[in-house]
Amino acid sequence: MKILSIETSCDDTGISIMEAKGGIKNPSFKVLANNVASQISIHSPYGGVYPKLAKREHIKNLPSVLEKTLKDAKLDKKAKPVDLITVTYGPGLEPALWTGIVFAKELARKWKIPLVPVNHMEGHIFSVFPKAGKKNFKVLKINFPALALLVSGGHTELVLMKKWMDYKIIGETLDDAVGEAFDKVARMLELPYPGGPEISRLAEQARKLGYASGLTTRIPLLGNRFSRAVALRRDSLARLPQLSFPRPMLHTKNFDFSYSGLKTAVLYFLKDQQKKHSNILQNDKMKQAIALEFENAAVECLVHKTLRATEKYKIKTLIVGGGVSANLYLRKEITRLRQGFGRARKNLKILFPAPELTGDNSLMIGIAGYVNYLKNRRKTPTPRSIKAIGNLRLK
Repeated sequence: MKILSIETSCDDTGISIMEAKGGIKNPSFKVLANNVASQISIHSPYGGVYPKLAKREHIKNLPSVLEKTLKDAKLDKKAKPVDLITVTYGPGLEPALWTGIVFAKELARKWKIPLVPVNHMEGHIFSVFPKAGKKNFKVLKINFPALALLVSGGHTELVLMKKWMDYKIIGETLDDAVGEAFDKVARMLELPYPGGPEISRLAEQARKLGYASGLTTRIPLLGNRFSRAVALRRDSLARLPQLSFPRPMLHTKNFDFSYSGLKTAVLYFLKDQQKKHSNILQNDKMKQAIALEFENAAVECLVHKTLRATEKYKIKTLIVGGGVSANLYLRKEITRLRQGFGRARKNLKILFPAPELTGDNSLMIGIAGYVNYLKNRRKTPTPRSIKAIGNLRLK
């Protein structure tokens, strides 16, 4: 079966074609073509994604991306080139979602084939299976219960799975998502969009300064006159003395998150420092120090809650997906969950997506759509009934 997948939940126009085979217990895939049109350069001047601009660009990009994808897959669009279409219907920006849905409906009508709507977050769960640089892959058998940590610009969720397609959100952000917080702090530091990678780059520079000798390193935060010693311990969750941001909800009994307070703490710190030194954001060392402590705080909350959830629910497989899963420091700290603390923790299987599949992509929509189709082919909705749902949840 050939599957064409469409992803337009935010600012990337993604279309891919895969060949799928195998039953629901052992599905395997071959990537025939995979293309994406990015809108970063368009939204970058605004420091974030504007839904109306995203919609306009999707409408413009979809026909050309489809054309290229069919050509790469060596398929003729005049005939019926594929057997199934999958499309993201939420969550996301509704104007952007609608562009992909309308486009998919037209193709399904033209080619007279089924159309399967896919939950974007479910796609991120399945994004861990394609391998970097390889066209062939399988949905590997995993041990349940499983836990998915889904972290992106719009979502921060812990999802419990007792079997495939059985989801229960046990924890989520009560305000800002972690990726959103990264981007907002980056704007405060006057870093280019997208801000998450820039924050991580600066944080890593600060870590290298501290780890060079393993001793206290002097970072001139405001020039030689105002320099102060900044201790960076070898402990990967080291904190900067006199520059400590809060870890919101770290010790609450539930598994929920909150990043609004952390973001606000950075804002107040900058405002206070700018009263004393108006050119504070021109100092690279200060930016590195702020980025390091912010990233430490954000990641510590994620790791701590994930650790508690794996222990409470006796998790055997941990899946980490979403754009923030590309963060190298988060990957390092999540991987450390296997160290020590008994055999159960050491046997914990941890799955990350390939770096190029951490963000929004149509491959993950195709995988999730195919599995859904196999399970619910008798209940496949009519194209007319498919609608964009911006706040769609896993269930």
